[in-house]
Amino acid sequence: MVEECYAQSVEYEWKRLVQDAYHRLEFDTTMFFLKKYLPKKGLILDAGGGPGRYAIELAKKGYDIILLDLVKENLEFAEKRIKKAKVGNKVKEIVQGDIRDLSKFRNSTFDAVLCLGGPLSHIKGNKQRERAVSELIRVARPGAPIFISVFGRFGKLIRGPRYWANKIVNKSFLDKLVNTGENELWKGKYYAHYFTLEEINSVFSKFPEFKLLKLAGLEGLATPYTEEINKLAKNRKAWKNWLEMHYRLCTHPTVAGISVHILIIGKKVRPALKRTSRKQRFL
Repeated sequence: MVEECYAQSVEYEWKRLVQDAYHRLEFDTTMFFLKKYLPKKGLILDAGGGPGRYAIELAKKGYDIILLDLVKENLEFAEKRIKKAKVGNKVKEIVQGDIRDLSKFRNSTFDAVLCLGGPLSHIKGNKQRERAVSELIRVARPGAPIFISVFGRFGKLIRGPRYWANKIVNKSFLDKLVNTGENELWKGKYYAHYFTLEEINSVFSKFPEFKLLKLAGLEGLATPYTEEINKLAKNRKAWKNWLEMHYRLCTHPTVAGISVHILIIGKKVRPALKRTSRKQRFL
């Protein structure tokens, strides 16, 4: 059903990240960390990349890209935008697929792996989400950075009184969201899962080949203030000061934990070998 939702909102999803200063925080902050942690060149998997906003931006910077998404309409739109941006030579392949099954790609194929915008938050069930994480790690080369953004639970709740107050009257809905992060009414009728920092740490600690480097709040302290942030951005000096503060504080656990989108930054490592005693080695 989420596939149905995104198939109907391709144009909106393409414009969403650049429609105003508030939404650009998600895009610009993600790009800030990509610039910091990506290798200087290489092949990148943009998994769940939607209509191609990040794929095109990174292709312009000289990276080779494979764009994968579940939604056919997203990929058809992305193909047109890639052609318009004249980066078709850098986008090596456009693939329809599911982040839970990347069997098309061999182990350790990519120099970096992206899963941005929240695809992991639309997968139902802990085991299925862990399956997706396992696949994203598997296809990364040892040492490769991995970037995954998810929906933040407390960010969702902070925005509740202003943006979905009509649902707060439903106590069972609110209790389920608070206690489990589950939401069956995302955009009215679709599924989404909202993460806490504790849950993120719990999930990713199950993968010894993944080293967590940072958690960043993409909207950070701006989370509840859509209109106010858009107004502030019109004052160039004030906006410059705010952005400097934002980048300085967005990795603070409190700030990351209250964000609408949380960016998980890690890298693939070789799991440490279990030590054996001298006696065991000679048995």
